[in-house]
Amino acid sequence: MIGLTGGIGAGKSTVARVLADLGCFVTDSDAAAKAELNEPEVRDQLVAWWGEDILDRESGRPDRSKIAAIVFNDASERKKLEGLIHPRIEAARRAAFASAPAGTKAFVIDAPLLLEAGLDRECDAVIFVDAPDEVRRARVQADRGWDAAELARREAAQIPLDEKRNRADHIICNDGDPGELTDRVRQTLETIINRHRRGDSSSAYPDDRDE
Repeated sequence: MIGLTGGIGAGKSTVARVLADLGCFVTDSDAAAKAELNEPEVRDQLVAWWGEDILDRESGRPDRSKIAAIVFNDASERKKLEGLIHPRIEAARRAAFASAPAGTKAFVIDAPLLLEAGLDRECDAVIFVDAPDEVRRARVQADRGWDAAELARREAAQIPLDEKRNRADHIICNDGDPGELTDRVRQTLETIINRHRRGDSSSAYPDDRDE
């Protein structure tokens, strides 16, 4: 079981796709959370908490940008949302893993809040996906339309990046070269699998992380 975390815009999804190509079974917690927001019982609870203004006028579905404006400005509201969504994501993840095909090399939990939710305790190894700050800022500006202030606001709601790095067993730098990234991911996966086969946990090697 491999946990995947990193800074916003570092490219966790890209690393997850490489792991999938290498024979791993990946669950995407962010995609699962988006799906859960559209479930009727979740939608009804959100409306009960925050009113119908959080719904998109055309589709009638929860507007993620309006929800983000609430939860990233009030930690208590964020915790309330996480308490509603996280157990549902966990149930979906377990069901997905149970359906994985034979021969799967490893199960991967791709979760922005891997450490915050305590999912690292379920993992044999945690990979931190890293990228220079200027690269991450450029990516979120291009992909999500966020400026530097919005990126900082979002990251302030998470465990600091330095702590995430320190708690990870492996660090993969995703600085823009697809070929090098694939090689780095392959080598890291092989290291994790070999240690697991020997009965070792990667977390037993805190000073022997892959940079």
